[in-house]
Amino acid sequence: MARRYDTNDATDRVTGLREAASAVRRGELVVLPTDTVYGIGADAFSKEAVGDLLQAKGRGRNMPTPVLIGSPNTLHGLVTDFSELAWELVDAFWPGALTLVAKHQPSLQWDLGDTRGTVAVRMPLHPVAIELLTEVGPMAVSSANLTGHPAPEDCDAAQGMLGDSVSVYLDGGPTPGNVPSSIVDVTREVPLLLRAGALSADELRKVVPDLEVAN
Repeated sequence: MARRYDTNDATDRVTGLREAASAVRRGELVVLPTDTVYGIGADAFSKEAVGDLLQAKGRGRNMPTPVLIGSPNTLHGLVTDFSELAWELVDAFWPGALTLVAKHQPSLQWDLGDTRGTVAVRMPLHPVAIELLTEVGPMAVSSANLTGHPAPEDCDAAQGMLGDSVSVYLDGGPTPGNVPSSIVDVTREVPLLLRAGALSADELRKVVPDLEVAN
């Protein structure tokens, strides 16, 4: 039976974050608010939990799960060949609605799907998400919807779709917006905007003037 906690209530927030962290460590799924939409998350280093996440969404391995982190410093243990331009994007837009696709450390024991040696990583601008990520470490997080359905802007919508496949729901109220993060590929010499979301190409070019845009 799924448990739900109101993170706008001080007591419920403490209990909910504790229960969510315990669930993640047990390899279970949780739903959490972010600065874009609600996400469904699991321990990034648990192959079984990530597999359960994909199954709960009805999503295939061909659409690997992004990773959320609670601090830019966490990048040092996750990615390699991270350029100065990539760090400048981090400094300018994290925490926030920017996902960076980077080469992950070859030594990492994780299975996020068919990533071809890369990881899509982001630090969200949401206190509940950051608190949970700081407690449990990197999480595989995807939008908390069934594949093909709208991404949820509130906990009711997420729970209506995912039900008891999730152990703990953290209800932070409506999210600030339903625009997804922008995705930039920093594995190349010149960063490439793969998806324009909350951040436009013009905003990103204030930091990376030569940014290219995918067709």
